[in-house]
Amino acid sequence: MSSTLLFTRPTALLVFCACATAVTWMPARAAALAPLRGGSALPRRAPSRPDELIPYIAANRIVMPSSAEVRAMRAAHAVLIPSFSRQTKLACSVCHYAFPQLTPFGRLFKLNGYTLTGLVPIAGGDTSHPTLKLAPIPPAAAMMIASLTNTGAAVPGTQNNTALLPDQLSVFLGGEVTPRVGAFVQLTYSGQDGSIGIDNTEFRFANHTTLGAKDLLYGVTLHNNPTMQDVWNTTPAWGFPFASSGVAPSAIASPIIDGALGQQVLGLGAYGLWNRTVYGEFTAYRSAPQGGPAPLDSTATGVGRNMMPYWRLALQHQFGATYGMAGMYGMVANLYPTGVVGAVDRFTDVGLDAQLEHPMGAGVLIARSTWLHERQNLNALASADPRGAANRTDALDVFRVNASYMPNTRLTLSLGYFSTTGTADSVLYSPASVVGSRTSSPATNGAIGELDFNAWENTRLGAQYTVYGRFNGASTSYDGSGRSASDNNTLFLFAWVAF
Repeated sequence: MSSTLLFTRPTALLVFCACATAVTWMPARAAALAPLRGGSALPRRAPSRPDELIPYIAANRIVMPSSAEVRAMRAAHAVLIPSFSRQTKLACSVCHYAFPQLTPFGRLFKLNGYTLTGLVPIAGGDTSHPTLKLAPIPPAAAMMIASLTNTGAAVPGTQNNTALLPDQLSVFLGGEVTPRVGAFVQLTYSGQDGSIGIDNTEFRFANHTTLGAKDLLYGVTLHNNPTMQDVWNTTPAWGFPFASSGVAPSAIASPIIDGALGQQVLGLGAYGLWNRTVYGEFTAYRSAPQGGPAPLDSTATGVGRNMMPYWRLALQHQFGATYGMAGMYGMVANLYPTGVVGAVDRFTDVGLDAQLEHPMGAGVLIARSTWLHERQNLNALASADPRGAANRTDALDVFRVNASYMPNTRLTLSLGYFSTTGTADSVLYSPASVVGSRTSSPATNGAIGELDFNAWENTRLGAQYTVYGRFNGASTSYDGSGRSASDNNTLFLFAWVAF
């Protein structure tokens, strides 16, 4: 793997969860809560009566929708929009505050393997030992993003105000495969380079048992992007901003867990949620790049030596009407810069994260924070000829804090701060027009503001502005060619629709 690929965060392909993992909390009758005894199990089938639409979300958790919207939803029972929404016969707002931010119901839906259904399946075999339970409709959905990007100053030699239609076009296949196995598969066309390829993909098995007289939800996940299996919006795959420009200049460095391995690995993991409180997961990753040589050989780049372990621990609790989660996660990756033999570079990532959700009138306020530390042992890059790094040991620290306020289902206002700091390295972070560092430092910080208007639950118009205080180590002439951090300030206008 080249030093650019190793240390520059690639443009994330944006995922709309096909309304699978989505935003409204609704009242529940006390009698409906009793059978679950406070557990985390989802019913095998969606409730058949409107007053049991979400039979285990307590009344003090109600945030949206308004009483008029509740009556309308109960009358129609569902708004039939993409894939998982069609499968469950529940509106996208049941699982998302505003996509892709998950509600408690949405988190459970994902952890239970995307298998909750409101459809009568096509069955085979006898009733006691069925051999087939197939959804009567194709589990398909699509998403498209159109965008306009304006930077404070045009990149030298280019035209500003870049328009893309589509910026991204994705086709999803997602839903119940068997009563305990579900899938989420995304195929994406990128308007920036005209390529089509596999995007975030996951297959998940889930079941329930008891441990210490408490419910234990356990499962197995097979996926291709570290942290895409997570159910909180604090880890890299689903973190804020949920949409961003792929053509604006990006910072020179980010941790390896922050997108560099997306669609380049195969991960097999086991997870559990005990008593709706303690979540744990362990996943082992193996390099599985798309479009490369198979088996991997001397022409491959960024290949992991053996397995790359990932771990996750989170505690969640309901404090009256306020929900809180605090967690930690990490990953270790030993990567060959090129080929599959010789010295490796070792990346050890450890992160702390937290999320709070609090109702405010008819709306909700969601706050999120993440801190990531990466220790880099760059034996391969530092000993290469030519050298890919000046130091044998480097470090990166990333801090992000952001909040989203949704006064209703139509509007979302989000604000965030981000900061990256790390060891100066004259080779790894060398001067270069726009993308380099005059000071050999990865230090970058700034703020993001975004206003979204959801014309429908599956249609969003957004305006996002990113302002930089420092970029690649400096505020002025950061690249050694006279470009200032403020020249990379970015206005990103987008339309995001799923159908």
